[in-house]
Amino acid sequence: MPNWLLPEYIQDMLPDEAWRIECMRAGVLELLRLSGYQLVAPPLLEYADSLLVNGSHDMDLRTFKLVDQLSGRTLALRADITPQVARIDAHLLNRQGITRLCYTGSVLHTQPAGLMRTREPLQVGAELYGHSGLESDLEVQRLMLQALASLGVSGVHLDFGHVALFRALVRHAGIAQELETELFSALQGKDMPALRPLVAGLAPEIRNALLALPQLYGGVEVIARARAVLPGYPEVAAALDELEQAAAHLQPLAHSIGIDLAELRGYHYHSGMVFAAYHAGSHDAIALGGRYDDVGKSFGRARPATGFSMDLRQLHGLLAVQTQPKGVLAPHRDDVALQKKIAQLRAQGHAVVVDLLGNPALHTELNCDRALVLRDGAWQVVEIKL
Repeated sequence: MPNWLLPEYIQDMLPDEAWRIECMRAGVLELLRLSGYQLVAPPLLEYADSLLVNGSHDMDLRTFKLVDQLSGRTLALRADITPQVARIDAHLLNRQGITRLCYTGSVLHTQPAGLMRTREPLQVGAELYGHSGLESDLEVQRLMLQALASLGVSGVHLDFGHVALFRALVRHAGIAQELETELFSALQGKDMPALRPLVAGLAPEIRNALLALPQLYGGVEVIARARAVLPGYPEVAAALDELEQAAAHLQPLAHSIGIDLAELRGYHYHSGMVFAAYHAGSHDAIALGGRYDDVGKSFGRARPATGFSMDLRQLHGLLAVQTQPKGVLAPHRDDVALQKKIAQLRAQGHAVVVDLLGNPALHTELNCDRALVLRDGAWQVVEIKL
């Protein structure tokens, strides 16, 4: 096999894509900076115990692992940056009030998340720690939609779920861990034939509620239907209130809003409202987020937390093809006036490419549509005639 081939679902970024993604990254981070989020940069590699928090089986399967030759311990290449940011909040910053953090960097997955997805997403996201109310959920949800809009992604459908609903039903019924795991799998897959025998021995109120969850999806009208068929537990009512208020607040920023009460994505990770953004050009979610108040327990300091993340490489694929602006071609000459003109153009934001080879046949490779020429004793910029 040629040594220039890359592993499956691993790709290089060529100049046009790489420059545009860098601009996308900078734009999102600037939006977050202006909203009070401070940038952190965790390492790509950590001890596996730090990255595989809350016993998430899905995260474990997605994570590359290796043995550290220095310590003999198992290391892992991060598959998600959120646990690292939670560790930073819990032990390095150790603040008592609200902490807003943002991040960007590559993550690695053992398997692609979709048929057209890379195993090396470029993740950017934001996390808010120290506040358990709806206000912080709305802040990160609003920022996610604003970030997508700033990148030129329009027609976004925002989908909501709430894992506290299922957790409340499990807790009130006293359901054992093994059955809870089976129920979770059946609900997440909306597998009614598998679900019915699992709930057969439960109290009627719980059984009917669990059978109703896979049917409770659609528009915001689902919330009213849920109030009519789900038990009136305080946790259930509070979760439905949160969904209703979030949908009302974010409606102006989204093309459409959906509710799916059987959506238990990240059930072992999230603790409250979960949300995902979708686009007509992609079958997969283009941004994900949710509340995960329990994640800090793994680091000995649980803190209320909510956040979102997105993959810039995935988002780039949704946008119209765009090439980088062309530059100015300059001859390679030891000329003080020429060097001064080049410096002036670069200070004004123009790319100036020095033609070291001086071969006109290769000029098209230099991505220039103008050139510096000496006319009447002065260096001037003129258009290149193709």
